[in-house]
Amino acid sequence: MDLKTVTAKGTKLLNVFRVGRGIGSGLGKTCGRGHKGWGQRSGSYRRPGYEGGQMPIYRRVPKRGFTNARFRTEYTIINVGALEFFDSGAVVDLGAVLEKGLVSLNVPLLKVLGDGPLTKALTVRAQKFSKSAIEKITAAGGRVVVLDARGREVAEGANEGAKE
Repeated sequence: MDLKTVTAKGTKLLNVFRVGRGIGSGLGKTCGRGHKGWGQRSGSYRRPGYEGGQMPIYRRVPKRGFTNARFRTEYTIINVGALEFFDSGAVVDLGAVLEKGLVSLNVPLLKVLGDGPLTKALTVRAQKFSKSAIEKITAAGGRVVVLDARGREVAEGANEGAKE
């Protein structure tokens, strides 16, 4: 059978069989649509999640209780080991990390985690740091600068009581 790529229903590309080319093709006469019913007619479709009249799974699964999914804060994450790419004494923030191509931007907030070694003294500016990341950066002679959500520096004592 012959396959060709066509545009169907907007911009979605599908591999579509050529139908209605005789009984020898296996998709002649009714063209694979069967006899009678809604699916035989032109313009018929099955929406995603349709289960043949059975109660769909998204209606069978219970939906109750609290979920924080809509309100959680997400961060672009980088490990301390990846900061070795910067020269000693450099200022590292989200813009510098993106410029080096170490991460792709998911969200405009940066969190530094403590995986990997760090030997260079860097000034790291981010919204969040893990405890091990702070220890490794300061042990290497660097400086940690905590930023708020808008990218402004937070006063040193203001973040003492914050939970991690």
